[in-house]
Amino acid sequence: MSHLDPIADLIRACLPSEARPPAGSDDLFRIYAVLLQAKGEQVTDEDVHNAWTAWTQTTDDTHKALVPFHDLDARTRALDAPYTLAIRTAARRLHHSTA
Repeated sequence: MSHLDPIADLIRACLPSEARPPAGSDDLFRIYAVLLQAKGEQVTDEDVHNAWTAWTQTTDDTHKALVPFHDLDARTRALDAPYTLAIRTAARRLHHSTA
């Protein structure tokens, strides 16, 4: 367990109930934790998609969404939004707990 795991857990806890993280996504949430540390509330849907792409490429390098964010259709782009919201919410919570 590293210092990223509690942040990853917080991000997961901040997900809206309709979000369905992929099975075995602990490493993905650690990448999201790095995004939170690097960008905080400024994280974008494109950042989340890029993190997901890096993670997914290690498990399924033929996935049809392994393309740049702007090449995705609107429905697929929208799938990143709950994760962006969760990272931003977690960033606010962390900021307020250390302020």
